[in-house]
Amino acid sequence: MNRLHVFVAFGFLAALGACREAEHTQADQREALDDTRNDPIAYASTGFSLAPSEIPASKRDAAIARAQGHIKKNKDKIPNDADHLFEVSDLIVDRSGEEHVRFDRRYKGLRVFGGDLVVHSKADGSFGSESKAYGKTIALDINRPISPDQALANARNAWKGASIQNTRSELLVYARESNDPKLAYEVVIEGSKANEEPSELHAMIDARTGALLNQWEGLQTITGTGKGYYSGTVSIDTILVSGKYQLKDATRGNQATFNMANKTSGSGTLFTDADNIWGNSLLSDTSTLGVDAQYGAAKTWDFYLSKFGRKGLRNDGVGASSRVHYGRSYNNAFWSDSCFCMTYGDGDGKTFSPFVAIDVAGHEMSHGLTAVTAKLVYSGESGGLNEANSDILGTMVEYYANLANDVPDYQIGEKLYKSGTKALRYMYNPSLDGASASCYSANVGSLDVHYSSGVANHFFYLLAEGTNGTNMPVSPTCNSSTLVGIGRDAATAIWYRALTVYMTSSTNYAGARVATLKAAADLYTATSPQYNAVAAAWTAVSVN
Repeated sequence: MNRLHVFVAFGFLAALGACREAEHTQADQREALDDTRNDPIAYASTGFSLAPSEIPASKRDAAIARAQGHIKKNKDKIPNDADHLFEVSDLIVDRSGEEHVRFDRRYKGLRVFGGDLVVHSKADGSFGSESKAYGKTIALDINRPISPDQALANARNAWKGASIQNTRSELLVYARESNDPKLAYEVVIEGSKANEEPSELHAMIDARTGALLNQWEGLQTITGTGKGYYSGTVSIDTILVSGKYQLKDATRGNQATFNMANKTSGSGTLFTDADNIWGNSLLSDTSTLGVDAQYGAAKTWDFYLSKFGRKGLRNDGVGASSRVHYGRSYNNAFWSDSCFCMTYGDGDGKTFSPFVAIDVAGHEMSHGLTAVTAKLVYSGESGGLNEANSDILGTMVEYYANLANDVPDYQIGEKLYKSGTKALRYMYNPSLDGASASCYSANVGSLDVHYSSGVANHFFYLLAEGTNGTNMPVSPTCNSSTLVGIGRDAATAIWYRALTVYMTSSTNYAGARVATLKAAADLYTATSPQYNAVAAAWTAVSVN
C-alpha cells in the first residue's frame, strides 16, 4: 500500500497541474449549494468537495498547517508529544470552506497501525472535530524486539498457501483492537494456494512474545458468477505506438490491460492490435475479455470523476492496471494494493463464466479507493464494511455505465453464473444467498467479510430505494418498518463522504452509522429528510 508522507504530499498534490482560483466567493458557493439542498440529484452533481485542480497550492499548504496546529492545541482529544509525528496522507476541501486532512500516526518513528486520524477544520479555520481510529496516549518501549526472521517464522504458521513468492515485514505499534498498544511486526507473505488462487497474508506478530495478534487476507476478492456476458460493442480509448495499437488509456491515467495467458505470476503482456478493433465477443479471441476489463476500468474512472471530481483511485491522475486470463479455470477476481491492479479469472466454464462483468470491475477498483482513504482493515466488522463499500460503489458504477447488455440491478455478480439464475449477493435482501446477514447482530463480525457486508448493503439499498421502490425488488426490514428511498445519487454522495472523510481503519457498524449521519448533516443539514432517512435505514437493519 502506498503511503504519502508530508513532504511527498506537497509535491504529489502540486504535480496534479496548474491550479486555478475558485470562480465564486465562499458566500457565493454556499448560496449555490443551499439552492440544491432539497434536490439530492442536483446537489450531488455539484460536487460537495473541490477537485484537486481547484485547490491552489497556498490553500493546500494552509489547510495542512491548520490541521497540524489543531493537533498540537487539542492534546486532550488527540494525544501528541515529542514522540509523535503525524504524516499527511490525504486532503479534502469542501466548497463550503471546511477542510478535512487525513494523517497517519507515528510513534518514535514507527507507524501506528490503527493510528489514522482525520482533522476537520471549520470554514473559518477553527477546530471542528476529529475522526480517529485509536485516540489514547501511547507510552511504549520499542527496544529489544524479537528478530524479523523469528516474526516471519511465526507468521508462516498461519500461512495456508501452497507456495510463497515474497515476504516482507515492518516493525510498528499495533493499536487497533486493544487498550494496550503493543510493539509488533506486520509480516506480509505473498504466494498462491493449491487451486492457484493468489494470497497475501497479513499477520500481526507480537514483537515481544512472538504471539499471533491478528491476521487477514490482503487480496480483496469477489467470487462472481455469470454467463459469459460482456459489455457488447463499446468505445475504448487506446494509444498508437510504432504502428501498433496498445490497450492503454492515456485519457485516464494510462490505465492498461494485460494478458496473463493463464499464468499466476508476473505482470502479463500488454494487449496490442493492428487495426484497433479488439475482440470478437467470443472467447476464441483473448482480447475479448481485455475489452471488458478495460471498459470496466474506464467506467469506474468516469464514475468517480463525474460524481466526486476524483481523478483516479488515489486522486493523483494515475490509473490502475487490469490483468485478464489469470490461472486456469480460476473462479474469482481480486484487487491487489501491491500492484495497484485488478486481476480476473476465466471461470471454470461449467459453473462460472469469466469474471469481468461491470459490477465486478467497479467492485475491485473500489477496494483500491478504500485502501487509500478509510483503510478499512479486512477482518471483523471493518472488513464487512470494506466489502460492502465495494459492493455499493461497484453497483453504482453499474448504474452509471447503464449497459443494455447488463441492465443495472442490486445483485452482485449475477452475470457470472452460467445458469443465469443466481447471484453472489443480493443487496435488497442479503440473506437470500443463504449466508449473508441482512440484520446486524453481535456476532456479525465473526462472519466471513463477504457475508458480514450484507448489513451495510441492505442499509444502502433501503436508503437509496426504500422498502417498496418503483420497479425495484421489495426489501424487508428488520424492524418491520416501511421506508421511502432518497435516490441513488444522494445515497451515494452520503456514503462516499462518510468513507473518505469520517471512516477510519477500525470503523465498525456503529461507527459507520455515526459517519454516514455526519456526512448527511454536512450535505443536507441535520434536520433534512436525507439525514432522517440515514438514521431510519440503519435502524431498519438493527444498527442503532
